[in-house]
Amino acid sequence: MPLVEITMIEGRPKEKKVALIKKLTDAVEESIGAPRESIRVVIREVPPEHWGVGGVPKG
Repeated sequence: MPLVEITMIEGRPKEKKVALIKKLTDAVEESIGAPRESIRVVIREVPPEHWGVGGVPKG
């Protein structure tokens, strides 16, 4: 059972997350031949103030 975990800043629309889940599932299925029904995708959304880049919070 392949598990893909994505962490990103919160705020993207639901449609974008649905598209991301589909494309990640497609990529795993095509690249390693895993059965589609066995592929899991988890999206973790982090508030911008909890996300730092170059020592500076994004929020």
